[in-house]
Order: sequence, then structure tokens, then C-alpha cells
Amino acid sequence: MSLTIRPVEPRDHAALAEIFSHYVRHTTVSLSAVEKDAAAMAAYFEGRAALGRGSFVAEEGGEVLGYATYDQFRPNDGYRHTMEHTIMLTAAAAGRGAGRALMQALEDHARAAGQHVLVGAITADNASSIAFHEAMGFEITGRMPQVGRKFDQWHDLVLMQKLL
Repeated sequence: MSLTIRPVEPRDHAALAEIFSHYVRHTTVSLSAVEKDAAAMAAYFEGRAALGRGSFVAEEGGEVLGYATYDQFRPNDGYRHTMEHTIMLTAAAAGRGAGRALMQALEDHARAAGQHVLVGAITADNASSIAFHEAMGFEITGRMPQVGRKFDQWHDLVLMQKLL
């Protein structure tokens, strides 16, 4: 079977909510403690689409393997060409090229939309994500010690960026 990258559709919202909620429940990939259901994911992706932001799904054989999206890094107009992205995959998708394909789709979309920079904000203990971003041409541009809290521990945040 071949990997397909396509825009997020309403039929994906439940699967995407489960992917996100898995990370909320079990990891520090997301420092959020709030899970999302299909309706919350629908609002999340519809809001981004209304702003012209890209949101994509990786799918293989009808199975959703993950998603990627981006939105403005900070809210004021001085950052209107700097986007922060999110990529989340199922455990089964790891090492199968879905992350790379999703990142390429995001970069292509952001570049075509006139964006200049993609930013990744990664929990410092997520070594595989940091290595993935480095392999995709991102550079570490900052580290913010103990800015997040989850599972009764403080977590550092690593900021990475790539010029488009």
C-alpha cells in the first residue's frame, strides 16, 4: 500500500482526536492536559482553514497515520510570516516516512502561502522529534528551561526553526 498525503477532511476528526488525546494522556509531546473530541478537532481545523493555513493527513490503506498543521507563531501582525507547526503520528506510523511527507506538505503549503519561517516548539525530552527536525533542515534556535509542567514535572522547551 502507498502513503497518501491529503488535506484534513471532516471524516478524519475522530481519528485525529484520538491521536492527539493519546499524546495528552501518555506523553509530554503535548504539554496539554486537555483531550479533544471530534467536535473540538473540527473547530480546530476549520479555524485554521478559514485563515488559509494548511492541515494534512497521512493515510495508508484507509488508515489515518497522523496529521500536520500550522498557524501563526504569535498573534500580532509582526509575526504574520512566521508559522508554528504541529505533526502528530500514531505509534504504527513511526519510521515509515509519514512524518517526512507531512512536513514536506506543510513546507510546500506555507511557502506557496508566502510564509517565511516554520517554527517547532518541542519538549526537550522528545529526542526523536528534535532529531527528525534536524534531519528536515531545522536548527535549534533556543531553549526555554522549565516553562511547561505536566505529570508533576517541569519541562524545557526547545525552539527550532527553518527558513522557507
